[in-house]
Amino acid sequence: MKIVDVSAFYAPQGGGVRTYVERKLKAALRLGHDITVIAPGEMDSVERRGGNARIRWLAAPTFPLDRKYRYFDDQKALHAALDEERPDFVEASSPWRSARYVADWQGAAPRALIMHADPLSAYAYRWFGNIAARPTIDRYFGWYWQHLLTLDQHYDMIVSASPGLSRRLKDGGLRQVTTIPMGVDPGVFSPKLRDAELREQMLASCSLPPDATLLVALGRLSAEKRWAMVVEAVMAAGCRAPVGLVLIGEGNEAPKLQRLIGENPHVRLAGAIRDRALLARMLASADALIHGCEAETYCIAAAEAKASGLPLIVPEEGGAGDQATSAVDRRYRSGSARDAAEAILSLGRGTVVPLQPARVMDDHFAELFGAYEAIARVKAAA
Repeated sequence: MKIVDVSAFYAPQGGGVRTYVERKLKAALRLGHDITVIAPGEMDSVERRGGNARIRWLAAPTFPLDRKYRYFDDQKALHAALDEERPDFVEASSPWRSARYVADWQGAAPRALIMHADPLSAYAYRWFGNIAARPTIDRYFGWYWQHLLTLDQHYDMIVSASPGLSRRLKDGGLRQVTTIPMGVDPGVFSPKLRDAELREQMLASCSLPPDATLLVALGRLSAEKRWAMVVEAVMAAGCRAPVGLVLIGEGNEAPKLQRLIGENPHVRLAGAIRDRALLARMLASADALIHGCEAETYCIAAAEAKASGLPLIVPEEGGAGDQATSAVDRRYRSGSARDAAEAILSLGRGTVVPLQPARVMDDHFAELFGAYEAIARVKAAA
């Protein structure tokens, strides 16, 4: 099967979507599929990735709010690329403009929309949640729901990675929603990587002794991740118990977070950790993962922490909250630093997490591509 992924969020310096796409390319090759990722780039070009895997860049302008990314602005060029590729199945990986471009393409191939973003949770609910109930916010953002309902009529499948997001989409009237959870890189994360010496070093970097609680956080430093709220929660908990936080990631919120941290020695911004083996050791050596974003569509960070044997301290909503399934996990009221601080203090250091087999990304792609093949067979028969 030839699969074309129109991936508006893919960028060489990107985060979760880049990780997802890179794994998809390898999985497609292993499962015998031909795959092309069409992404917005600096210029028109094709990047070969071995076998029948490639990235086709279409010249596109930079995204003004984050110049690491670009965005599709030429529907004719995208349609011409799809015509030339002649796919058996087409994906759109953003619910915005590119999804409409793919919906309007006149080709016969079936298509799926991958919900890599939850704009209502990331923006509308976060901005207005303190002054209005969600049904009221949904009414004011009825144009977005209508946009999704229109896409639902043009796509054969809308893929959500978390049960919570799937429920909300279905409650909003969408009929093509399918839940296919993601997973972690196989063979990377494990509780066996716990390193007492590394743990002491991380605590020492937070000016804390070995008997303190070490929290780790992981993700892009952007406003919707609510890292400022997480930092406030950790500092509040630290007034009552020795608690340190190592926050791994980079992004435009870093200066704001550094100002918030100020002279507090117990919270450290560690920057990006691109060495996956080191990242896995750091996760396994912490006492818990804390996360702040209620708008995650899956939350790879929480999945990697679970695979590393960590308890989760996460908001009650969104993909992160959906992953808090163990009795040792803690869920707090979304957006509340006070509740998050109480959740931190309620989690005793050295908590033993029941071992669960980790779902890996290969499971996700096998299920996803199998669904594509089934839809393509039905379409062909019709």
